[in-house]
Amino acid sequence: MHISIQFMPSGKTVKVRRGTTVLRAARDARIHIATRCGGNAGCLMCKVKVDEEHGKALTPPTASELRKLGPLLEQGVRLACQAKICGDTAVNVPEDPLKAAIRKQLEQRNEDLW
Repeated sequence: MHISIQFMPSGKTVKVRRGTTVLRAARDARIHIATRCGGNAGCLMCKVKVDEEHGKALTPPTASELRKLGPLLEQGVRLACQAKICGDTAVNVPEDPLKAAIRKQLEQRNEDLW
């Protein structure tokens, strides 16, 4: 049985098998989530944010997540490489810092032109 996960803010949705990690689902949806450790909870780059309602459709935090994220878990932050999907859900993927900086520069330039 396939379940769906939606990635915000893009709105892309992909159907996956139960137990698929959020990181694998993101790759299937062609959503970039940065990682350096190959999905081993080593680099902490693959953080995503999940609201309380959608967080229930993910597996409970792993020991690695508990140890590495600590109080961030209470704010809905999860590691995409560790969180497995067990029901229809949605996650918020933070904007890449480099893309955010470029976007802000372009917005500022456009404002300056007007």
